[in-house]
Amino acid sequence: MHRRAPRVAETDVMALEDFVRSPNQANDPRLYDLENEALDRDGRVLDAMRDVAPWRDRVLVDLGCGSGYWLPGYAQESATVIGVEPDPNLLPLARARDPRVTVLHGSAEHIPLPDASVDVVHARFAYFFPPGCDAGLSEVMRVLRPGGSLVVVDNDRRHGQFADFLAASPWAAYQGSAEGTDTWWRDRGAQRREVMSDWRFDKRSDLEAVLGMEFPPEATAAWLAENLDAVSFGYGYVLFSVARSITSPLRRTGSFGTHGS
Repeated sequence: MHRRAPRVAETDVMALEDFVRSPNQANDPRLYDLENEALDRDGRVLDAMRDVAPWRDRVLVDLGCGSGYWLPGYAQESATVIGVEPDPNLLPLARARDPRVTVLHGSAEHIPLPDASVDVVHARFAYFFPPGCDAGLSEVMRVLRPGGSLVVVDNDRRHGQFADFLAASPWAAYQGSAEGTDTWWRDRGAQRREVMSDWRFDKRSDLEAVLGMEFPPEATAAWLAENLDAVSFGYGYVLFSVARSITSPLRRTGSFGTHGS
């Protein structure tokens, strides 16, 4: 059964107090697309996301969709796909991805959709870097239908070569610690799931360009010198998922009416 698409309303650019510009994608959308092409080529993360919260024939929101790389794939399965992006410079790129998709200007704390209008919300490396994310979580719970789910894709800071890069990079400090992130989500009733995958590039020059976008040289130089022919490396993901209870009433703050782990 196909879900009815929700009515949408644009959000004033000046109203997005929670907008923090993402320098990697915002500075070089083409290179960020190359990064997306390289990650998880075997589809393990997408398979895990489908297992946690299926979106076939449902209404899906890609929250913080950026330039819209993932939108066409979602549109192959979902009844309705809506991208929400706070960066006005990325909106035209996202809107040009697929005519089946609606892309709105908004943010995690300002989703321009009605209450209880969405089945699944994805947030892939966007906004949810605890602590300080309760307002966005409340807003997501507002737009989810009872039984709907938020699925957050985050970096695994314990496993894989990418975790070592993160640990060596001062640029990643804002993402907090693995322990702090796990505790924040656990306290809010989230399920946690690890997925081990990889980044796999066609050319060494592409790998080096993407690493240069994501990390300062001191974080990756030793590994690059020791792995002169490498075009791939291990990359761990963590999925955090929170479902809006079928029976609990919507609450804007405090308890989110979620299913605990």
